[in-house]
Amino acid sequence: MKPPRLLTDYPLRAHNAFGFEVRARYAQAIECEAALACARVDPRLKGLPRLILGGGSNIVLTRDFDGIVWLIAQRGRRLVHEDADAWLIEAGAGERWHDFVQWTLECGWPGLENLALIPGTVGAAPVQNIGAYGLEMSERFFQLRALDMKTGKALHLNAAACRFAYRDSFFKQCESGRFVIVSVVFRLPKRWQPRCAYPEIERILAERGIVKPSPRDVFDAVVAARQSKLPDPAQAGNAGSFFKNPLLRPADFEALSGREPDLAAHPLPNGQIKLAAGQLIERCGWKGRALGRAAVHARHALVIINNGNACGADILKLAEVIQRDVYRRFGVRLEPEPTII
Repeated sequence: MKPPRLLTDYPLRAHNAFGFEVRARYAQAIECEAALACARVDPRLKGLPRLILGGGSNIVLTRDFDGIVWLIAQRGRRLVHEDADAWLIEAGAGERWHDFVQWTLECGWPGLENLALIPGTVGAAPVQNIGAYGLEMSERFFQLRALDMKTGKALHLNAAACRFAYRDSFFKQCESGRFVIVSVVFRLPKRWQPRCAYPEIERILAERGIVKPSPRDVFDAVVAARQSKLPDPAQAGNAGSFFKNPLLRPADFEALSGREPDLAAHPLPNGQIKLAAGQLIERCGWKGRALGRAAVHARHALVIINNGNACGADILKLAEVIQRDVYRRFGVRLEPEPTII
C-alpha cells in the first residue's frame, strides 16, 4: 500500500472546534490501519513533529503546525461478541461519537446514553476518558487497538493498561503522538439501569411525565440538557467544558465551604469532593463576559468561546485571567481540559 496522499500547507479551520485560522505544513487523511502504518514510515515525514486530530473538539491550536497532522478517519462499527451479560461493540477511531451512541441505541444496545452529544470521535473518547451526567466512558470500556508509532507494533490495551482517571488516561501521560488509537471496543451490560440522578436530567424527565425512563428517554433528556446550555461550535467556536471540575480533599472542602456557602459538591468513591468549576467561575463574575475576542458563554460559565476571529492566544489569555481570579477567591486551581498546542 502506498502512503496516504500528502497535503501541503493544509488549513485546519475545519479540524478544530474553535475555528482558528491555522495551517499545517503537511496533512494526511488516515482511513485505515494500513494507511497509518504506511504514513509512519513515509520518508518525506522523517523527523517531523506529529499531531493526531480526530474531531478537533478538545484542542487549542495556538499557532501553525510545522509538522505532519494525521487526520483520523477510520470508520466502521459492529457487534463483536454477545453473551448472557453484555454486548461487545467495536467502532473505528474516526467514527463520530454522538452518531455511534445513537446507533447503539437504535440497535438495542443501551449503556452510553448519558454520553450523548459529546463532540469528537470514538478514538478521542479514551484519551480524555469523557464523561457526563454520572457516567464516565471507562465504565463501558473493554479494550482498544492502537499502533505504536515508534515501533510499528499494534497493541491491544485493556482498562488497566489505559490507566483511566478523571479526564485522564495513559495517552495523555505518554509521549505525544506515539500511540494512535485505531479502534475501540465497549462492553454494554444487558442488565441496564438508568442513571438519572443529576438535577437537570431529573427535571427534564419530570417535565415530560416520565417516571420509569427507557434508554431513549435518558438519551433525549441528555441531548435536551446539553442543547439548552452549550453553544454549537458551528455558531460559536468552542471546545466544550474548558476546565476540569476541581477535586478537593474533604478537609479542604470543609474549610472552603465555611467561607463559601452552598457550593455544589459531589463526593467521589475515593473520598475526594468534586466541585463545579462553572459555579466558581460564575461567582467570580465571568459568566457572559468577554476579554478581547474571547468570551465566557452566557449560558454556561465553563465554556469559553471564540467571539469572532479569535486566535489561540486570545483564548489562553482569558483562561489565565479566570484561573487567577478563581484562585484568589477560592484557593482552587483550575486545570484546562483541552490539549494546548
